[in-house]
Amino acid sequence: MRGTLLIFSGPSGVGKGTVVKELRRRSDRIRLSVSATTRKPRPEDVEGVTYYFKTMEEFEAMIGRDEFLEHAVYSGNRYGTPAGPVDELLDAGCDVVLEIEVQGALQVMERRPDAVSVFVTAPSFAELERRLRGRGDTTGADLERRLRTARTEYALAPKYDYIVVNDRVERCADEVMAILTADKCRAKYRLDLLKEDD
Repeated sequence: MRGTLLIFSGPSGVGKGTVVKELRRRSDRIRLSVSATTRKPRPEDVEGVTYYFKTMEEFEAMIGRDEFLEHAVYSGNRYGTPAGPVDELLDAGCDVVLEIEVQGALQVMERRPDAVSVFVTAPSFAELERRLRGRGDTTGADLERRLRTARTEYALAPKYDYIVVNDRVERCADEVMAILTADKCRAKYRLDLLKEDD
């Protein structure tokens, strides 16, 4: 059976990365998609693991060939999700998590209506603000910018199939695993079970 394409979004500070690590710990069938970028590699980066590193010309050629599920510009660099590697994993029966921001998620929803979309939230907006302040790397104008962005993202959350609360990582991961299980039980994937033997 083909794997599930799981769109996974939520505001900064909600703990998406921690939940994805827990999902991957639970199942080796769950893979994280690798994005392409035009930013320069850092010493700790590994080609094809951290990112696929592309020149601006290579990236624009990929856009021209319609090879991205989504793409955007951040801080002067381009980022995008190449469709090819994602489809290879899906065809191999893996579930592929796209941990992406909301604007990119909306692009993927448009291009891949069969994808399952999950919006991750904190138990309350006040809790989200507390988490951001507690990180220590988010203060002043940056904190206010992230909170403004979070309000915009919350307004778009109804466009997702599911909303899960990250109050405890284990419980949040339980809910996401249940969503993946339910998706595989859709009638359209199990019609072969209803055929009479020849």
